[in-house]
Amino acid sequence: MIIKPSSLGDIVLALPALTALRRSFGQANISWLVRPEFAPLLKNHPHLNDIILFDRKLLGKAWRHRRAIACLLSLVGELRRRRFDAVFDFQGLFRTASLAWLSGCKNRFGMKNAREFAHLFYTHKVSQEADCIHLVDYYLRIVRAAGASGCSPEFILPVEAGAAESVKSKLVGQGVEVQNYAVFIPGSARADKCWPVERFASVADKLRSEFGFSIVAAGTLQERGVVANLKELASGPIADMTGLTNLPELAALLRSARVVVSNDTGPGHIAGALGTPLVMIFGRSNPARVAPYGRKDCVVGIDPWGRGLERNSADPKYHITAIEVQQVYQKVLDQLRA
Repeated sequence: MIIKPSSLGDIVLALPALTALRRSFGQANISWLVRPEFAPLLKNHPHLNDIILFDRKLLGKAWRHRRAIACLLSLVGELRRRRFDAVFDFQGLFRTASLAWLSGCKNRFGMKNAREFAHLFYTHKVSQEADCIHLVDYYLRIVRAAGASGCSPEFILPVEAGAAESVKSKLVGQGVEVQNYAVFIPGSARADKCWPVERFASVADKLRSEFGFSIVAAGTLQERGVVANLKELASGPIADMTGLTNLPELAALLRSARVVVSNDTGPGHIAGALGTPLVMIFGRSNPARVAPYGRKDCVVGIDPWGRGLERNSADPKYHITAIEVQQVYQKVLDQLRA
């Protein structure tokens, strides 16, 4: 079992570890414990046997809610019945590490530097060294500790039948040129990861003027406010796809884009895994750990490869507002030329 309930971008970065396990243990039954809202990204993955849903919002109430207690006991019972030979906790938090332990599995693999004392629940604690700063490399190091081999990183995202046509229909309905559009992702769950929306608008105007691109904004329903601001600040029309796509449709939208301009957030990481021309803007989060793997060319950030092993930095010089419009636009031009 792989335990990686969230977030969307981190789940994408864990995909090569899944494929490495399948390549190494071809007959294994592999399960993935994930939050319900992210499960569609894994549905029908060729290297995954089944998905175990982890409703964190409900189970987090287990100490005071009778139904939540019943659901938690049911989940633990299900994990025990499966009698896993190995459990890999890629989340590295108390709640996920404790589930690994409660599963009854005798081989529990996790990060030596896991937070919230999670490492106490692991039988195999894998250290992060200078050669595995990136999470993809670190996850692969963890599965190698269980005997996986031939672990060259490979990203496989399932394609859902009908998703591409559904997205095309929605784009046409908003007047988008389906062969010539750019996707902007100006939102994020974390405000300090959001590049100023007026700068997104400036880049959008430049792309429309220079290349005639239709501009599409994507994100969750909660990000409609920032997209509304983007539409107000841009000089031309922006198709609003926020909240209008499920995860397979979002992947289809990103797969066909001419270029994607994104904060460090889940949809941007999907675009990175798909190989779509991409510009990802980094502030406090460390690009060396979580940038689209093998795609240094798409990163815009201050000193992106010199921050060591740290997850985040409070140093003001790394603040997202330090990134200028011209830096991002030049990176877009480089991506299009490549």
